[in-house]
Amino acid sequence: MRFLFGVLVGIGLTIGGAYLYDSSRGSPDSTNATSARPMVNWDVVDNVWNRATSRVQKEWDRLAAK
Repeated sequence: MRFLFGVLVGIGLTIGGAYLYDSSRGSPDSTNATSARPMVNWDVVDNVWNRATSRVQKEWDRLAAK
């Protein structure tokens, strides 16, 4: 149980750290775009998260209907 809790805390810290790093950086300017790029493309993360949650919701509804 401790191991699972540690893994979940580690994942949360990693994602939280990446988000804080990206949000503290300004928007990339055209002259130095490679060094100012965000670490994570949050639009892609949002799309994947929405697809995953909608699939889980559909499966839950399908199981609950039985």
